[in-house]
Amino acid sequence: MRKVFLELLVGALALTSAPGWAEDALMKSAQTQFKPIPSMVPAVKNNAVTHEKVELGKWLFFDPRLSRSEIISCNSCHNLGTGGVDAGPTSVGHAWQKGPRRAPTVYNAVFNVAQFWDGRAADLKAQAKGPVQASVEMNATPDHVVKTLSSMPAYVEMFKKAFPNDPSPVTFDNFAKSVEAFEATLITPASPFDQYLEGDSNALTDQQKSGLKLFIDKGCSSCHNGINVGGAAYFPFGVVEKPGADILPPGDKGRFNVTKTASDEYVFRAAPLRNVALRAPYFHSGQVWDLKTAVAIMGESQLGAKLTDKEEDDIVAFLNSLTGQLPRVEYPDLPTRTDATPLPSLAK
Repeated sequence: MRKVFLELLVGALALTSAPGWAEDALMKSAQTQFKPIPSMVPAVKNNAVTHEKVELGKWLFFDPRLSRSEIISCNSCHNLGTGGVDAGPTSVGHAWQKGPRRAPTVYNAVFNVAQFWDGRAADLKAQAKGPVQASVEMNATPDHVVKTLSSMPAYVEMFKKAFPNDPSPVTFDNFAKSVEAFEATLITPASPFDQYLEGDSNALTDQQKSGLKLFIDKGCSSCHNGINVGGAAYFPFGVVEKPGADILPPGDKGRFNVTKTASDEYVFRAAPLRNVALRAPYFHSGQVWDLKTAVAIMGESQLGAKLTDKEEDDIVAFLNSLTGQLPRVEYPDLPTRTDATPLPSLAK
């Protein structure tokens, strides 16, 4: 009897040490903490995503005439050709003013718990209204937006089609709903990691699997999890050790500016890591241009872990597997201005 028990024990140990068992365990662990991006456009609360709204929202997203200078569009800071962000550490807005934070990506933003680094906008509708009115960004007003859109017959007709039950459909609220509907379509499914989560064990390389295991075992996934591999909750930047002032500017206290709660000082929404390899520089300050360096900083600041060179390389390899298929968006032919369209102004 003792001999049989020992044979069973040895067999069990051999089974759990086999590569296939470890492979299955890693996949199951990943499937409990992350979810694949769906191939279908997600539903949006209190805003039906119709074809008409999406098409109108695309026009609005690319139209610079909604800004006071008529130079800056949503796409200026959330460039769909460069990972849904712009090129610099912080965006350049009206009259060459520099914004205080790195522009978050618009891709997969529909899956975030809230919008902006500090979560001050509950959804994409609220987010769409912010940059238009910010003096450092588009420096316009709701009245300017409505007046501009109402001055062009093609826009008026599009608003009627998108909001057929509204007697006066050209409104600032409907502008925001249309932009939200378009942005809801900006999802990037079918990344290698999505395919892995759906059961294809060959979708990731051995190095990417090693990086995934490290990402889970080291604790990265405690903040960066869910469908967007982040973007679902708020955490202090510098849990173990605060990074330098260049990376964590002392004047930007993050979510504290929204809640005025002392415990929210230097708290930010965990960055969603989908397509992260496409959008250097990193962090809300936009001061780190190399993804491997960003991984090392997060290891020390958030986890108190000094990662080895190989561990950093493996995690970066995993992060590269989060790059999905970007939607093809054709740049629209925008409506022609009329004599009633407001003129541009560069004045602050």
